[in-house]
Amino acid sequence: KSDSDTYSCDIGDAQSRAKLVVQEQPLLFKQELQNEEAKEGKQVKLSCELSKPGTPVKWMKGDTVLCASEKYEFRQHGTVAELIIRDVKSVDA
Repeated sequence: KSDSDTYSCDIGDAQSRAKLVVQEQPLLFKQELQNEEAKEGKQVKLSCELSKPGTPVKWMKGDTVLCASEKYEFRQHGTVAELIIRDVKSVDA
């Protein structure tokens, strides 16, 4: 998208111009989150794969946005985004 602009070719006495508009591809889930089961006190990892690497991800539980803490860890490698929940309790379901 950042390559969108007007480009020109200059030969001294004449100039040719063209406008380039780059259309971004839509952001999609290549692999969606899957349901998981975990034993109380254990750790669980939820992951999804996106169509574009480095896409900002917001993790939520219901309507609450999660923040990184001792309980929640966020990882992102290329197109894969992961949420690690430590010491799961019944309230984490």
